[in-house]
Amino acid sequence: MSASRPTIMISAGEASGDIHAAHALQALIDRGVEFDCFGMGADRLKATGMELTLDCRELAVIGIVDVLINYPRFMRRLSTLRQKMKERQPDLLIIVDYPDFNLKLAETAKALNIPVLFYISPQIWAWRKKRIHRIGSLVSHMAVLFPFEVDVYQQEKIPVTYVGHPLVDDAKSEFSASEAREHLHLPLESKLVALLPGSRNGELKRNMPVMLDAASLLKERHTDIQFVLPVAPTLETSTVNDILKDTSLHVHIVSAQSYHVMRAADAVLSASGTATLETAMLGTPMAVMYVVNAVNYWIMKRLIQIDNIGLVNIVAGKRICQEFVQDECERKAIADELEKCLFDNNYRKTMLTELSAVRQKMGTGGASRRVAELIESMLTV
Repeated sequence: MSASRPTIMISAGEASGDIHAAHALQALIDRGVEFDCFGMGADRLKATGMELTLDCRELAVIGIVDVLINYPRFMRRLSTLRQKMKERQPDLLIIVDYPDFNLKLAETAKALNIPVLFYISPQIWAWRKKRIHRIGSLVSHMAVLFPFEVDVYQQEKIPVTYVGHPLVDDAKSEFSASEAREHLHLPLESKLVALLPGSRNGELKRNMPVMLDAASLLKERHTDIQFVLPVAPTLETSTVNDILKDTSLHVHIVSAQSYHVMRAADAVLSASGTATLETAMLGTPMAVMYVVNAVNYWIMKRLIQIDNIGLVNIVAGKRICQEFVQDECERKAIADELEKCLFDNNYRKTMLTELSAVRQKMGTGGASRRVAELIESMLTV
């Protein structure tokens, strides 16, 4: 470590990584550690005082095909970060998720003898398992979210610490369901369904039309049902409104505040991803769906080695929330499932019990504090 204040470089490629890294940095600040920080992220990291070299929202794409299409743009941004790393010679590089991009950055760090902390493991236990050998050659330490991931890395003799999942602390609403509706100016009496199409433009454009189609059918069956869509900070409300022009369905649009929306809703239709775990933490019954580029789907279907793609089901160890993927994203099937989540009391009760078990499996919280402790220990080596 340098004689003066240490310098940390962070590369967070997505909205969730920006949030999780920001909370870890804030925990480090709360521990009284003084440091300088720069790198890639978004508003949350910037709010902690990090110098934003690149805004990660410019790289928000999904799937292999999208990555290939945007490859020159990715490489330009990677080159920018590599050059900044060479100029500033940070004491520690923290890469957060976003593995294909971040491991390329870790190559530069290794060449410069800069230690690398990888926070939030890629799902090597689900697909592309051989990536672990590359991770082991480039990463100094892994900070993982789930207990079962520890064994995966220990078997390869890669230093690893289980820190827990930050959502245990983050995914909360101080409101009851009725209070959340009042706060968000949503109807108090009607059944309410939240639509969570994803936090990236590609996800939004593929998932949202399917969601609106299923929601329209559900509205035909139950005219008093209301729908709400929280717009992620990484998206523009105008993009959402452009898609809504193609439907007569009324959808209440809320800027961010997704946790309050999840608490207010009677049921959720969520794109597969972190949002399914967030919904589980808030205790709201849900259905899970996902549509990707057809070529991406063809490739991923041959690589994925687990039965479920929804994180809520992966953590549960079984399918507790129904999944509708690609060709299975049929409006009637999704509407039928949402109807069960809303009106079948026994079905709803069983799902609520299973979601409670998921929350128990997620641990007791404190992930950001543990990551901060790990960062501090790596800075003082």
